[in-house]
Amino acid sequence: MRIKTTALTAIALALSVPLVGAPAMAQAAPAATTAEVDQNSALKAFFDEQDKERLARSPLGKSYRGIKDADYGRWDDYSEAAEARDHDAVQAALKELRTRFDPDKLSPENRLSYRLFEKQAERSIAAFQFSHNDYVFDQMNGAQSQIPAFLINIHRIDSKADARAYINRLYGIGTVMTQAIATSKERAAKGVMPPKWVFPYVISDARNVITGAPFTDGADAPLFADFKAKVGKLKISDVEKQLLIEEASQALLKGVKPAYESLITEMSAQEKVASTDDGVWRFKDGAAYYAERLANYTTTDMTPDQIHDLGLSQVARIHREMDVIRKKMGFKGNLQAFFKYMREDKKFYAPESDEGRALYLAETQKAYDKIKPLLPQWFGVLPQAPLVVKRVEEFREKSAGKAFYQSPAPDGSRPGTYYANLYRMSDMPLTEVDALFYHEGVPGHHLQRAIQTELKDVPAFRQFGGVTAYSEGWGLYSEKLAKDMGLYTDPARDFGRLQLELHRAIRLVVDSGIHHKRWTREQAIKYVEDNSADAPGGIVKAIERYIVYPGQATAYMVGRLKISELRDKAQKALGKKFDVRGFHDTVLKSGPVPLDVLEERVDAWIASQR
Repeated sequence: MRIKTTALTAIALALSVPLVGAPAMAQAAPAATTAEVDQNSALKAFFDEQDKERLARSPLGKSYRGIKDADYGRWDDYSEAAEARDHDAVQAALKELRTRFDPDKLSPENRLSYRLFEKQAERSIAAFQFSHNDYVFDQMNGAQSQIPAFLINIHRIDSKADARAYINRLYGIGTVMTQAIATSKERAAKGVMPPKWVFPYVISDARNVITGAPFTDGADAPLFADFKAKVGKLKISDVEKQLLIEEASQALLKGVKPAYESLITEMSAQEKVASTDDGVWRFKDGAAYYAERLANYTTTDMTPDQIHDLGLSQVARIHREMDVIRKKMGFKGNLQAFFKYMREDKKFYAPESDEGRALYLAETQKAYDKIKPLLPQWFGVLPQAPLVVKRVEEFREKSAGKAFYQSPAPDGSRPGTYYANLYRMSDMPLTEVDALFYHEGVPGHHLQRAIQTELKDVPAFRQFGGVTAYSEGWGLYSEKLAKDMGLYTDPARDFGRLQLELHRAIRLVVDSGIHHKRWTREQAIKYVEDNSADAPGGIVKAIERYIVYPGQATAYMVGRLKISELRDKAQKALGKKFDVRGFHDTVLKSGPVPLDVLEERVDAWIASQR
């Protein structure tokens, strides 16, 4: 059991083009029959009811949406029984959808929603049969870091009632952690636990949460500092603020401290018996599990061997493009020597200091300033939500990913946020600043996911749901799109773009290598060292991510290649009639969809443009 982010990533505006199979030529639509009107209105009511039922089971889902009600102050139920109930609800919803509704009697947009709900449910049902193989705690996921991250980034305090809801959640951490530990122990007894090297990360993150006041001497612990800062902004008396702070202190000592101490004890015990093997092949049903993970994340039927071979071919292609930049920069050695130069020369890195971190964030802002005025030339629809750039919080930066994005709240109370991990500047080369921002910010995740969050007249599961190959494929596509827009004028920054693309191609090789071909962690690290300019610390962190997140990393390049393929297809088919703004709006306004559905949508747009 992992903490489930119920404000999931992404689906979008209604397309204004017909579905595949609809006439390509514009013609008057026949009047809808009473049965069709009833089916469409009933489907909308069905989706609304499904959303209400999901939110009723998820106080956290409400918080991500910006909803404050009687559940503000509670956690979700993270027991395995609750997970089974969620699974039963999905099965029942899918059965009801297929029984009650006839796609032929739905409008084109409702037909799309029907298909997307169906596909999402099918992926969920397929995943549930292997949920016993998921790690409860690892360096990327788990209550040890996701609980404090949620409270700090999502739980707003706009009133005394909100502050007391925060305190209630502090006390409630004990129940959440008890449930998570119980599930972890049960799976560990069956041999399902992460590799031995994972445990020090989890233990370190846990200790960070309960280090500092009121637990120990020194600066305030992360949650105490967050609570104080939020309460400090309330328009209440100092006496009221102090009373709330004292209540929070007691909740941290009585609710949070024992919960995290229990976690540290359990993780220390599991570490002693954990395996040194890395891939999921070691599980009894590991091969089937990995196949399901690939299908889930890529929305294709690609086999592990096909994923591996695709990765090898993409690595070779990007190496050829990098060699062109090597010559442009006047470097005389071979490509491997060039990798070493780009990886080790200090001029490509910010200093390991507060000034260096400020420099990195300033360079990120420059990338934003350069691309922002160009966006209207390439997109017809742009988001309203603001974008902010933040450093990953110190309590989790050692184990957190390199960079990531959090969607805005639909009510405008929370902006879209790009997080840069500045724990070690030697892992964050300045050559990659631009491409990393274009992926996570604009025109990448912020543009796509903020547009989606702002959608009207679509079911909530489309407004807040996600498809990894689509969303991450779009992010990677956006890195190259910025070059099409005339950016990366510095060859070293263009190399950084290619290095990040190479990073995603290598993922295809090493993810399938670890989980299918039984590569060790060290074999995978060596492959990346030999074939890229990735920073050493970044290499290790990336490989460790793929180990605990089987299949997920393959979705980026698979999705990006599909989007690029569809753009090439549209340009070839339409010639001078091709409008890149229209193409991008078509992709984005379909929202996150499986790749086969995306291709159908683009084919329909091509037909409509003819």
